[in-house]
Amino acid sequence: MQLPTLNQANLEGKKVLLRAGFDVPIEDGKVHDTTRIDAVVPTMKYILDHGASLILIAHQGRPKGEPNPEFSQKPLVPVLQTLLGVKVPFADKCDGEDAIAMSATLKAGEVLLLENLRFERAEKSEDESERDALGKTLASLADVYVNDAFTNCHRDHASMTSVPKFIGEKYMGLNVQQEVEGLSKITKTPVQPVTLIISGLKMETKIPVIHQFLDQGDDILVGGGVANTMLLASGKDVGTSKVDEEFVAKGEEILAESSSIENAKIHLPVDGVCAVDPSGEISEVDVDAIPDGVAMFDIGPRTIAHYVQIIAASKTILWNGPMGMFEVGKFAAGTKAIADAIRDATARGATSIIGGGDTLDFHERYGYSLDAYTFVSTAGGAMLDFISGKKLPALEALMG
Repeated sequence: MQLPTLNQANLEGKKVLLRAGFDVPIEDGKVHDTTRIDAVVPTMKYILDHGASLILIAHQGRPKGEPNPEFSQKPLVPVLQTLLGVKVPFADKCDGEDAIAMSATLKAGEVLLLENLRFERAEKSEDESERDALGKTLASLADVYVNDAFTNCHRDHASMTSVPKFIGEKYMGLNVQQEVEGLSKITKTPVQPVTLIISGLKMETKIPVIHQFLDQGDDILVGGGVANTMLLASGKDVGTSKVDEEFVAKGEEILAESSSIENAKIHLPVDGVCAVDPSGEISEVDVDAIPDGVAMFDIGPRTIAHYVQIIAASKTILWNGPMGMFEVGKFAAGTKAIADAIRDATARGATSIIGGGDTLDFHERYGYSLDAYTFVSTAGGAMLDFISGKKLPALEALMG
């Protein structure tokens, strides 16, 4: 069964509840980066242009299930008004009396923004009945539900999976559709050789995609905290480098599995850029000789050369996660080299897909163009779950 797309909907005269991914940086009551709002503009305009009214729901940050002014969505109002060219009233509780009354009076072409979903404990409750109660209330506000929050599609939250149970019509938004189609390029008959570049601190979200690529890929290039954990699992002394202690044993299993099959090969750093702490003097050190009290903060020149050579020969490339502590300039060389290599490979005809918050942050911080890649995902966890073959609960809910 195929996911329902927005162009299948008859929206004329209907109220549309749009779950957006508006988790944006807000400081001193002002939005400082509108990227995630901009991504949903095509869907918002499509809905309004097709004769519907629009009720916007989203979350900001991680409030603990109760109102917190620091995480209010109200600062989004002027941004949305500028982008959409219409007045945007605001309801200060997503499931309160004001939201219900204001939704009831909406006319075609009008827009309403509701307060942060995560001010309600039920949004993320582990109790399905609590989630469903909130979902039923939200669903009662509209005739149609549209999910355009791909970054949250791997979450079983009320606004993602409960609302669709209680509303007749439900569709993917244009951004979600673009994500699904773009990421599907690497899950359906990718052109060999296939290279996965994976990094980050937490092994838990990386393990499924590594397993997937052991079966379907050719090379897995590892950096960051994931590399530190797997180096420790391989018997190396990584000094004070950050590792995910809970998954060292799992790292041992993955390395053993990799060595016993003829498919993808896992490549770990052979050298690194090290220091006592991020502000300290740096040195390039072989991974067999990391001194006590020293941590690895980036991959080293020999590792860079090896990884670049593999990328240059690749026809399909997936990249999630910087190679080191890129926020500090002296530890950004590895990530810059990877970005340059993928850009060049793409220019020669390779398919490249990148994603994850830190990966995108690197590009913005150092002025690297995202236009250099075949597809850029706005998601991190949802992207990894999708390409590792997991079913995303929020997408499954659209087909129910």
